Amino acid sequence: MASASGAPEKLRQILVVNPPKVLKFKGPFTAVVTRRFKLRNPSERKVCFKVKSTSPYCYCVRPSSGVVEPGCTVTVAAMLQPFSYDPSQEVKHKFMVQTVFAPPDTSDLGAVWKEAKPGELMDSRLKCVFEIPEESVRQDEGLRLRKAALRDNPWLTSATSLKQSHTARAPLPVVLLVIGAVFIGFFLGKFIL
Repeated sequence: MASASGAPEKLRQILVVNPPKVLKFKGPFTAVVTRRFKLRNPSERKVCFKVKSTSPYCYCVRPSSGVVEPGCTVTVAAMLQPFSYDPSQEVKHKFMVQTVFAPPDTSDLGAVWKEAKPGELMDSRLKCVFEIPEESVRQDEGLRLRKAALRDNPWLTSATSLKQSHTARAPLPVVLLVIGAVFIGFFLGKFIL
């Protein structure tokens, strides 16, 4: 069937994707974070699927392709690799679940996708959302506020740098002061007494 523009009308996704729109990954993101979603086939035909990502180097997806038998469900694991998360940066990661009704022979999935016509393809998109635990947000916010206060206040900045420069050189002046006090005490004791 063609649309008013003459292009083939896009088929509605046959698989039921759960969750349907958003995959939430919970941090901290210092280790692999795995989020699973399900692909359920309510039809009476086999359906081939493959999962694509806008950020393929950030994720490991298992299985990334396969066949969902009629009435069956496949669970897909999306594993987000560790990275340094900056909450102030917008993340635009997405997954696309692309599907096509399986031909009689599905032994070569590569050939199935090569031979699929654009009008036979169906897809669903899942947006990735990153969540940070509340205590991490509070710690990061406190650190950010302290850094901003230091940066914005020239008195604090110069006092801090002065304090750091004194602490960096502290051992030598302390030793000199002790030696000087001993000599002064010795000479005062000699001449006054």
